[in-house]
Amino acid sequence: MSLPRSGAEVLADPVSFEVEGIDRMYLHVYVPQWQREVGVASFFRYHRGYQFVSSALMDPISKSFVAAMDAFARQEQVPVVPFRKGERKDDIAAEHLSRFTKAEGELFIGKAQEKTLVFRTERRRSENTGATYPWLVRSTALVNQFYVYGVDRDFGLFFLKFSTYFPYNAKLCLNGHEYAKRQLMQKGIGFEALDNGVLRCDDPKRLQAICDGLKAEKIDALLRKWLRKLPHPFAAADRRAGYR
Repeated sequence: MSLPRSGAEVLADPVSFEVEGIDRMYLHVYVPQWQREVGVASFFRYHRGYQFVSSALMDPISKSFVAAMDAFARQEQVPVVPFRKGERKDDIAAEHLSRFTKAEGELFIGKAQEKTLVFRTERRRSENTGATYPWLVRSTALVNQFYVYGVDRDFGLFFLKFSTYFPYNAKLCLNGHEYAKRQLMQKGIGFEALDNGVLRCDDPKRLQAICDGLKAEKIDALLRKWLRKLPHPFAAADRRAGYR
């Protein structure tokens, strides 16, 4: 007869070393001013110079962004993969990664419809004059999303997801374990990898230092690097005015 063992007892024997680090991160990427109606109205009136603010002004930006992403995929020969219901995005990424031979680059661009924040225009009526006027309101809608999966030399597999409609909120997904393994390889430190972690390392202290070194500044640099490489909705004049 065997008695059940506690979690501490199960872990006591096989653990050869311990390292504390961040696993997967799913980070919001957005223009702060565009999360409220007043900021959106200010962008179109005082930055873009329109007399009236309407959701119709957003449509040309969206069409330009979608066209730029389609052109990028054709030019760089990046596969475009529609995500279907029930499919695991991680499995699709693993399949493309298994055939990828470059040091870094885009794996594929996934497309999916998902609910996200949007701004709509309502017609309102002035109590004083009776005249109607457009008014921006926050709402949600099913909008096409671009999932750009790529491999970074320093971070390994990541994806940047962009909404194709104003305010073009995005998300950056990366894995701290993959970052650590990439750094170990670059520094020539021997290790045995797990699917999502490290089983053994020749220099655990260096590995811990690598994990500790994954700071916000490095993650932001990763984002800025790939925003320079990939199409996105933010024009240079917009970014210079602080809309970034």
